[in-house]
Amino acid sequence: MVSGMDKTPAGRLKMDKPTPVKPSLQLFLLRALRIAASTTAIVELLRNDWIRGSLAAMAWVVFLLVERLRASSGDGQRKGSQ
Repeated sequence: MVSGMDKTPAGRLKMDKPTPVKPSLQLFLLRALRIAASTTAIVELLRNDWIRGSLAAMAWVVFLLVERLRASSGDGQRKGSQ
């Protein structure tokens, strides 16, 4: 029998419902920082403050990369634990 599936009386395979993953506080704060950095970058660049705008844009890129790396490492840990 395939793991993760139950055999129903009618003979059809039924998938188990996956439990939703609760996002952590760190993930929530990282997303908030990413949104704040991108908003700040846009506002500062529209004000023609190039230094602050480009620094905020670099911070946004760093937060984006960290979030993607955390997501990819989390997928690898979940697949390895199954």
